[in-house]
Amino acid sequence: MLLALLLQAATPAIPAVPGQPPATFVVEPVGMAIAGFDSDGDARTSRAELEAGVRRSFAGVDPGKTGAIGYIAFADWAERWLGDRNALPSPFEVDADGDNRITLTELEAAFARIFARLDVDRDGFVSRKELLTIRATAGRTLGPPGKRKR
Repeated sequence: MLLALLLQAATPAIPAVPGQPPATFVVEPVGMAIAGFDSDGDARTSRAELEAGVRRSFAGVDPGKTGAIGYIAFADWAERWLGDRNALPSPFEVDADGDNRITLTELEAAFARIFARLDVDRDGFVSRKELLTIRATAGRTLGPPGKRKR
């Protein structure tokens, strides 16, 4: 214990640096997946790339090729492709028939709806610009680091 205290006292203090300012641009987790489905590297995702990406991602959690997965496997899929097990769309939103199973057809339909919402200019592609959401009030709402409102 004495040695630990001596080592702690001998370790130089790291000076405090200001934190990173709050993000003013954000992207939905599903938007990250859609951007990741861009297979030709042109920084935009077509409907064909979306469909291929959804099929490929679904195959990764349906190793038995049954064509349907449960909610736990969907959570595994969401963690891998959306970054978090609880990210949207939720399995309850995707499971259109309420049978507690997610089929590839249901996942494709959910992504088709999301794609249509994100394709703001209706050109059949989702660009990085269309995936971004501007949070104009981020700095004012949170305030400077260390003085953020609760």
